Amino acid sequence: MLDLRTGPASDCSGLSRRSFLGVGGLAAFGLTLPEYLRARAEAPGIAAPKAKRCILLWMQGGPSHHDTFDPKPDAPAEVRGEFATVPTTLPGVRFVEHVPLLAKQTDRLAVIRGHDPKNGSHGVADHLMMSGHPFNPSLPFPCYGSVVAKERGYVNGMLPFVQLGKAIDRRFNGGVGGFLGDEVNPFEVHEDPSAAVFRVRDLSVGADAGRARLDRRYAMLADLENYQKAAEVDSGVMKARDEFYEKAHGIITSPAAKKAFDVAAEPDRVRDRYGRNMLGQQCLLARRLVEAGVQFVTVTDGGWDTHADNFKSLKDRLLPRLDRGLSALLDDLSVRGLLDDTLVVWFGDFGRTPKINPSAGRDHWSTAGCALMAGGGLKTGLVVGRTNALGEYVTDSPVTPQDLAATIYTVLGVNLHTWYRAQDGRPIELCPEGKPIRELL
Repeated sequence: MLDLRTGPASDCSGLSRRSFLGVGGLAAFGLTLPEYLRARAEAPGIAAPKAKRCILLWMQGGPSHHDTFDPKPDAPAEVRGEFATVPTTLPGVRFVEHVPLLAKQTDRLAVIRGHDPKNGSHGVADHLMMSGHPFNPSLPFPCYGSVVAKERGYVNGMLPFVQLGKAIDRRFNGGVGGFLGDEVNPFEVHEDPSAAVFRVRDLSVGADAGRARLDRRYAMLADLENYQKAAEVDSGVMKARDEFYEKAHGIITSPAAKKAFDVAAEPDRVRDRYGRNMLGQQCLLARRLVEAGVQFVTVTDGGWDTHADNFKSLKDRLLPRLDRGLSALLDDLSVRGLLDDTLVVWFGDFGRTPKINPSAGRDHWSTAGCALMAGGGLKTGLVVGRTNALGEYVTDSPVTPQDLAATIYTVLGVNLHTWYRAQDGRPIELCPEGKPIRELL
């Protein structure tokens, strides 16, 4: 009997892989492997997915759960910290005082206080949190945006996956296509959309002279390609190259793409509402991109590794920008009728230590953190899970990075049991261990 067992871990349905991956055993129930996998794919899920697109806000460094969305006002001072708290729209639920706008929008939020990051190290966190898989040096997994790009491809000539900012640690393949290949990596925009002059590299072609120069280069490239086609036998390579050039040229010359990235076209009152800073304008740009047809946008923000001056950094910069940008994004998506089918996710590397260190900071913490979800047809206006009185560990309804991954894929309509082939030919299942957060679905 062919045995595909890989270990005792459970899959997304809660069944042990050992219980069904003996392929020879399937025949006893009248199913071949293809028939079995087809049945799994067609089985009814927890809920019909509603999200057509996703915006992920990645806070690189690890935001403190104590000083954001899981404060402990009754804890000792060395744990409680310097911030007071404010009530939210949810009875008995309080946020820290520096996110008052988000506190008024908790009816649109699912606050995941039971997040257990299972990791306390930078770099590997970028891979784990953005893919739902622990880092494996021999098999880097694709991030969520790359999987969406692979599954859906280009729609209406728009880029499928865009990354705003460069606050992602790439040492361990965080935020990229992994074994799916570079072709599903994000289109990266490192420029600051709050700058006086904001131009996106590769999309900033001048009016007449620049366009004419681009057309000449494209014509020369076409001539060269035609010559190589006659000389080369490997038409598959040529076809792939042709498709890449065609897509690139189409996007660069697309009025729709240029318009989507033109954040300066927004009224001043709208830009002011998001905040005239990099994170705020990235949130606004993310809204413009998903509205134009981009299916996955990662917004990155650095500086959350607050080993020293935790409270000053949060109070003066990090929290006001987040509060303004994210609350404006949720409100804007709702007003435009986009929130119900746009999944919005917020999280970072991990949580931070309950006890404040001698530098008035908090260090890495691997057993408790927090995450936010909104839109996408999720149930909102609720809190999932809780931590103990000191915010040290999860005591109810733990949510792992694998569970976050399963939830994101389920809401986006990506089958958790999709199989890919790694570059060495190995079959790899997309989400073999995570379970969707049932309270949200």
